[in-house]
Amino acid sequence: MDRSINDTMKDPSTEEMTRSVRPRELSDAEVKNQVIVVGGGLGGLATACTLAARGYAVVLCDKNSWTGGKAAVYEEEGFRFDMGPTILTIPAVLKRIFDEAGQPLETALDLVPLDPQWRSFFDDGTTLDLHADVQKMKAELDQFSPGSGAGEGYSRFMDLAKKLHKISDDFFFWKSIGGLKDMFDPKRSVTVSMLREVMRMRPGHSVAGTVRSYVPDSRAAQMLDHYTQYVGSCPESSPAVLCGIAHMQSNDGVWYPRGGTAAVPKALTKLALSLGVEIRTNTAIRQILVEDGRASGVLTADGETIRGGAVVTNSDSVRTHKELLDGRPRQKFLGRRNYEPACSGVVLYLGLNRRYDQLLHHNFVFSADPHKEFEAIYRQGEPAPDPTCYVCAPAATEPGVAPPGGESLYVLVHTPYLRPHHKWSEMLPAYRDRIIEKLKLTAGLEDIEEHIVVEHALTPQDIQDRYHVLDGAIYGLASHGRFLGAFKPANRSPDVEGLYLAGGSAHPGPGMPMVLMSGWIAGDCVDQDRIVEPIGSINQPACVAS
Repeated sequence: MDRSINDTMKDPSTEEMTRSVRPRELSDAEVKNQVIVVGGGLGGLATACTLAARGYAVVLCDKNSWTGGKAAVYEEEGFRFDMGPTILTIPAVLKRIFDEAGQPLETALDLVPLDPQWRSFFDDGTTLDLHADVQKMKAELDQFSPGSGAGEGYSRFMDLAKKLHKISDDFFFWKSIGGLKDMFDPKRSVTVSMLREVMRMRPGHSVAGTVRSYVPDSRAAQMLDHYTQYVGSCPESSPAVLCGIAHMQSNDGVWYPRGGTAAVPKALTKLALSLGVEIRTNTAIRQILVEDGRASGVLTADGETIRGGAVVTNSDSVRTHKELLDGRPRQKFLGRRNYEPACSGVVLYLGLNRRYDQLLHHNFVFSADPHKEFEAIYRQGEPAPDPTCYVCAPAATEPGVAPPGGESLYVLVHTPYLRPHHKWSEMLPAYRDRIIEKLKLTAGLEDIEEHIVVEHALTPQDIQDRYHVLDGAIYGLASHGRFLGAFKPANRSPDVEGLYLAGGSAHPGPGMPMVLMSGWIAGDCVDQDRIVEPIGSINQPACVAS
């Protein structure tokens, strides 16, 4: 039985859609004004749709035979697996992109709400469900940990999370941000009230410390820590402002797109094509061309030059500068800060001939000691001996993901980003067995190995090779640093005119909604800067969501 994903595993969900695209020929003037998007992940697709909806000529290039990047799908023997992200939150970001084109999101995607949002399994044998409604969750915690004050503490924590989210919405989201100074509109004077709001971001405080100051029960605190796992970072080292994620998830919900999360890039690809975007799959980029300090096109791996007036890169921001840019722009970017990769992971794709009733759609099977777990992953740079497992069991929501009565189980364990001594071809078998043992002991899947029909794995080395990311990092750049950890490279390059960044390693960071937002921001920056001109009719830009 194969246990490592190989090069033949690819996503068929968008391949057919892009194979025979033949856009109209552009005039010389239109070529000078076209925007080139490097990479067809969620961020690149969001950029392409936003710009095309506003009347720009867009050509999108991706080295793969499919679009969607990590949001790919794998099918075998009647089992269908989402290979990358599996949790969709904040659908308002997707809606905004479709609004750009005047298309209702509801006609493109069938979104199923999930509540409870996930189930937590703890080492002591207890379980705790996370509910969207704050008052219901408060009551759940009072019953789960009687006399501890966990329910009231959670309610106060969620009040804080709401305030932190509002600060992010007012100062951080929906615009290009690369540092603290970018949070303020230069056209407006910085007031005392503005500075007071920024101080409410709790600079100097960590996620883990903030959570525990409100919620005394260690198990509930461990559950709340894992909001930072959306960004692949250690809650003990991440800034407290990321606690705002808790409000976003509670307020906007957790959703499952029928067809899996791969349905999202499929819908975006369809939208892009309907808007006239030229999509070139199997087109790797060798270099971003820069003339007189301005992006002027790209050079493909096959030696073809594609000219344009602006370039948006959806590739990893650090690898973009190391591998696709030369000279001063590369030096300035790499010298600006220390770019620490976020964590990587091992994913097991397990096709089972049975289901487990104790599993919800989303589950966390927690380690016995989160501090030891984070110490191993983020400080020692080694796989945790007792890992937390995220388990997605989608068959109850969409039975078609598996043969009748079966389950397409997705198991993700966070690991360190790749170090030189990590040999995952040798490390995987023993670590796979450790993960399976964890599922047996803590989640009660005692007989799971007897029911595995299909099994594959994705290792940090596979992730690096397949997706060309920095050191196998799933989530781009780490959000470590209690003061400035939330900041990623800005969407508008300060080093090359006409160069823009989108994706999980650019502002506002990783996770499906943030990556989609980064693509919208990059497209909006191109439109604002007007170093290229639209060639078609322009839809009115969608208004900012409040």
